[in-house]
Amino acid sequence: MLLQRRLLCCAIASAVAAVAAPAFADQANELKPVQILGDRQNTFSVSGSAHVLSNEDLEEKVVHHPEEIAALKNVVMIQCAMTPGELEYCSRVCCTNTMKNSIRLKLFNPECRVTVLYKNIVTYGFREKYYTEARRLGVIFIRYTEDELPQISSDGQGRLNVSVRDLALDRRLDLPADLVPLSTAIAPSNGTRKLAEMLRLPLSTEGFFSEAQMKLRPMDFQRDGIFLAGMAHYPKFIEESISHALAAAARALTLLSQGNMYFGGLVAEVDPDQCVGCLTCTRICPFAIPQVLQLEGRNGVGALGGAAFIDPAQCHGCGTCTSECPANAIQLINYSDEQMMLREIGGLGSWQI
Repeated sequence: MLLQRRLLCCAIASAVAAVAAPAFADQANELKPVQILGDRQNTFSVSGSAHVLSNEDLEEKVVHHPEEIAALKNVVMIQCAMTPGELEYCSRVCCTNTMKNSIRLKLFNPECRVTVLYKNIVTYGFREKYYTEARRLGVIFIRYTEDELPQISSDGQGRLNVSVRDLALDRRLDLPADLVPLSTAIAPSNGTRKLAEMLRLPLSTEGFFSEAQMKLRPMDFQRDGIFLAGMAHYPKFIEESISHALAAAARALTLLSQGNMYFGGLVAEVDPDQCVGCLTCTRICPFAIPQVLQLEGRNGVGALGGAAFIDPAQCHGCGTCTSECPANAIQLINYSDEQMMLREIGGLGSWQI
């Protein structure tokens, strides 16, 4: 039996999702309350203290007010500061940024006592040299745990004190602080979720865009023609973002360099007269292709006002929707039930022993 093969010719377009990602603490130009107290029931409101700030604000001071930086005597930098209600995850770039800022503080004032409170230090690759240089300049590193978080207290006159248990000494230390820079997580851009809904793209548990395959397709989505780059994927350094962007551009060129692209005819097709609008296909499709649309002549069973539609240019022909459709309204072209069962000649399912 000859199976007719239908070729679909369609124009090619591509999009690259590369959305900037601000820090949690800087989205509204003010520092949000950050949970760094030991009892986990209270929060220290950093928005009311000019001496508790983000690393970004510290860098602003270094650039525009170096005289204030040179006058500092005690600085306590706290890593992995948590924001209440936000998901905890490692932003990867914070530790290296803290190492650079601590080195800057020591260069401005070698007598300044700089202390870094951390859970784990992540300075991978050649960035380890920043950690080594910070140690050489006299920066003190104290590790803390989730069970005993650092506590910040104020005497009401602007003088801060940070209390932390030193695991090496097995005792609690009280550290005076002229300045307390906090390293909070990097958040996805405010428009990420809206863009994901518009393009029907998946998001990770942290709210960033999720790639098709971590190792083999890190710049692709499941949907063809849309690619991923930069911090829209997850927090990363500028050189990593550039490499990712170059890879995404190369992948997009493989499509844009072709005037037309031909797709195979193995695609799913919906019979609008049988569609009941149950949304099963929209939920089950691994590529998020089916949609229920209100189009002329596609009213569905009982004139629902709409029926499922599968774009043949995007369909991968996996057959998942075909097998799951309870109304049997979806068929794979050239692989319909009638063609597969061969009822006219007593074919599939009609054999006798």
